[in-house]
Amino acid sequence: MTATVVALIPVSRLSAAIWAALEVSSASVHRHREALTAPPRVEISRTPLPLALPESKRGQVLAELRGPRFADQTPTEVYATLLDEGIYLCRVRTMYPSLAAHDEVAERRQRRHPVYQKPELLAEVPSQVSLSRL
Repeated sequence: MTATVVALIPVSRLSAAIWAALEVSSASVHRHREALTAPPRVEISRTPLPLALPESKRGQVLAELRGPRFADQTPTEVYATLLDEGIYLCRVRTMYPSLAAHDEVAERRQRRHPVYQKPELLAEVPSQVSLSRL
């Protein structure tokens, strides 16, 4: 809210003093001022590319990538496995936009840390210690 109020003040020595008091750089003020006076952005409608993957095929690719068999593998590993089986769905680079559209491009591996077992020292006779795990 403060940046909007400061952005409406005309540039003068008083303005520079106010910016310094508020610890706001003049570049930030100018940027906010331009954003307030700029015309609204127009959304450009994009037509799908002619070679784009059809929606039905994209659903099939996502179903394969999300399945329990490939849930923790990268698209490259999935692609190689399916090719070994003689199945071709799409290119590896085509899998990524399908995953990105659903925010699934992040790390896919499920890391499982082993359960730590605290070692226990046992002495059966004096001056003897053996290491055993529970």
